[in-house]
Order: sequence, then C-alpha cells, then structure tokens
Amino acid sequence: MPEFDLLVKNARVVRPAATDAENLDIAVSGGKFARVAPAIPADLAATVVDAGGQLVFPGVIDAHQHWGIYNPLADDAASESRACAQGGVTTGLTYMRTGQYYLNRGGPYEEFFPKVLDAAKGRAYVDYAFHIAPMMSTHIDEIPLLIEKFGVTSFKIFMFYGGFGLHGASSSQREFLMTPADESYDNAHFEFVMRGIQQARERFPEIAADISLSLHCETAEIMRAYTAMVQKEGRLSGLEAYSAARPPHSEGLAVTTAAYLAHETRLQNINLLHLSSAKALEAALIMAKAFPHIDFRREVTIGHLLADFHTASGLGGKVNPPLRSRQDVEALWQHVLAGEVDWVVSDHACCRAEAKFGNPADDIFLAKSGFGGTEYLLPGLISQGRKRGLSLPRIAQLVSWNPAQRFGLHGKGTIAEGYDADFCLVNPDRSWVVRAAGSQSAQEYTPFEGFELTAQVTATFLAGQAIFRDGKLVGQPAGRYLHRPTRVS
Repeated sequence: MPEFDLLVKNARVVRPAATDAENLDIAVSGGKFARVAPAIPADLAATVVDAGGQLVFPGVIDAHQHWGIYNPLADDAASESRACAQGGVTTGLTYMRTGQYYLNRGGPYEEFFPKVLDAAKGRAYVDYAFHIAPMMSTHIDEIPLLIEKFGVTSFKIFMFYGGFGLHGASSSQREFLMTPADESYDNAHFEFVMRGIQQARERFPEIAADISLSLHCETAEIMRAYTAMVQKEGRLSGLEAYSAARPPHSEGLAVTTAAYLAHETRLQNINLLHLSSAKALEAALIMAKAFPHIDFRREVTIGHLLADFHTASGLGGKVNPPLRSRQDVEALWQHVLAGEVDWVVSDHACCRAEAKFGNPADDIFLAKSGFGGTEYLLPGLISQGRKRGLSLPRIAQLVSWNPAQRFGLHGKGTIAEGYDADFCLVNPDRSWVVRAAGSQSAQEYTPFEGFELTAQVTATFLAGQAIFRDGKLVGQPAGRYLHRPTRVS
C-alpha cells in the first residue's frame, strides 16, 4: 500500500512562520499533512498532483461570515460554501444570533442552536463553526453550556443594535431582536455579557485562551443624528452618503467604550471587528496602550481594503460599517503593513438583488446592508498586498494562522505535519477581472465588479481531498462542524 494518500510536488509552499515561499513537496495521509519536505518520491503516494510551481497556501480561515442572514441557512451553507472553496477558504466562521434574520426566532440557545446545526449539516463544502451573540440575559447564563456542549468558544456584541436596526434607524428593537419587554440591548447588557464570558473563562481555565468576545463597534446615537443630517441636507448620495451617515468617529467612540468595559470586567480576549477607518484604528491602538493587560485583536475586511465609496460598483457596496474614503483605505493598508492588523476577513453576507435593493432602487438608505466576497479574500489580499510590499508568509498569518489560533482551531492554519490537510493552489501571476457572473455565490452582483486582480486560486483541498479545481466544484459537500477548541493530531 502507498505510504501517502496524496502528494503535491513542484510547490512553492507558503507558511506563516517562514520568511518566503519554500520549494517543498507536501504529503497527506488520513486527511492530515504527513510530511512536508523537498523531493518526496512520487511512488510513495496513491495520487500525485503537480503544482507546476504555483504557490500553496494553508487553507484560508474566513473568520467573519454570515451564512443564513438573508437566505435560509441550509441554502447559504451550500451556495456560500461553494464561494468559499472558489477562493481557497476551507473554514468559515459564521456569526449567529436569535431575532429577525437568521432563523427568525428567539428563545434559549439550548433549543435554537441545534436547529442551526441541523440546517447546515451535510450541506457545506468547507468546514465551519459559529460565533454566538448573547442577546438577552438568559443567553448569558447559557454561555457555559454553549462552550461545553456545543464547542462554541467565541461570542459577539452588536454595539449599535441598542438604537439602530440592521439597516438604519429603528423604533421597534424588541420586535427586531425578539428580547423580553423588561430588557434592553445596551451598554449595561454588554457589560453583563462580558462578565458572563469572563466567568466562563475562569470556569474553564484549560481553554480560557480560546474564549473571546468580538464587537461590532459603532455608536447608535451618533449614527442616528448624522443620518438625519445627511438626509436633510441631501448634498451627498450613494455610498458616500452612507459613510457620512455612519461617520468614522462613531466607530472610534464605540471602540473606546468597549475597551473600558473590558477593563472593568477583566475580560482579556477582545476582538475589534471590521475596523473600517483611520479613526477606528487610531482608537483601537490608543486603547491597546491604555489597557495593555487586554489582548486586543484587530480585524479588517477585504472589502474595506479593496474598495472605497467612489470605486465600489453601485449601491451593492452598502455594508456596516460603510465603505470609506480612499484616504481611509490607504490608512488601513498602512496599519496592515505595520503589523497592527491581526487578520483579514470577508464579512461575507450573501444578499441577493431582490432583497438588497429598496424601492426606489437608488436610495442607499433603503438598501440592505452586507454583501458577499469570501471568494475574493485571498486573491484580493495577494493582488493588492504584494504591490505594497506585504510578504506571502504575512498573508498566510493574516488569513490562516492568526484566526486559527484566536478562535480555537489549533489543528488548522499552517502546512505542517499533524495539521489538517487544508490548502489551496494559487497562481500568483494570473490577471483576471472580477465578474459576479463568475462567482459560485448565489449573489448576482458584487461591489468589486470590474476590479482587476493579479492572483487566482486554481485548486482547493479540504482534508486532502480536492473540493475545487479548474473553476469547478469537485465531489460532494464534506465540510464538518468544528466543536472547538480543536487540536493538532
């Protein structure tokens, strides 16, 4: 019998701890990397793949997705995991909560979360896990249950939901969030969520480092006032108007509030999500200096790195926080290059055209928030990053190793013996133009329409099995739910 199930030869392997791509062969057995070394004999493997000198990256861990937000979760698990595979993403982490959107129901997570797992089971082409948002006080009590029974180690707060809906001003929060009449989703609730997570970290000390809280940092009161101003003035339109209505200092203020609450509650593991502006990053770095005992991680999306409110293709680029100015885009890149961003994600939320655009269709304030983009995460980061001097190993850190370590996926994130054999082949010199029609996602448009990228994923492997090759999906959905934390075999 052959020693290995699969052997990839003639590869330029990109590993997060290296200084550059390395000329190595990759052997896989039982879904794990079995050997990574030069010149492994081909006769030792049942199947040999010639990488032809292409780059081989560890499978991307897209740590911020929203399967099921606008479409049934079962549908998104299938279609949007195909988009993952197309872009070299082998693990998707999806944010989930009770209330409108997602499953459109409230109640305890002990009853809600099994329905989430059932909806996704057997549908995904990639591995997946969920972050959970405690929306009411009883959910805080369920945090230990979510950790111990369901393997959920990461949680979320949507800071602006206290006075804003998903797309704009709302006067019916309890209907939107499906929370009890005597409770409010506000700073006090956020504090109690933090205390609950910290208590769980103390209850499970052996995995405390894997338990963290992520925050969407925007301030409802600022956004409400500025939205009214922008709409009354009528001077701005489109995505630029939406950015002005949710101004960058709204992010900065929320970051500051989140940081002090973390200090007050002694919660050390804080993730600041999709920071979109120079002011948001400035606030995040100031807070890191003010509270050095808190382990802040800073996230940026590929959308905010690729597009600004003038270059994005149409109102399909509406997202929270908004796409910003070109000056903000360049500021984000400077922070990436300075090592001040911990990971890059897609914030993938498939919103089909019939749901996305309001009536009239050119009213930015009636459009839904969010768009897909996981298929452009790695190609986009390589394309723009290399132009700016971002090294290949650093890219592997940003999209694979760092999110794996933070979110308890210790068996993933690199190409090394004992790790899950998740990887993708990338042609770093293939120029192509983004067209929504070429995406595996169910979304019919993209804000990146017409953007030229200079790197392309040509094949994706999950646990050593090809799931995408030569522009097509391969095989049947084999993605697993990941009960975290996972370990290296």
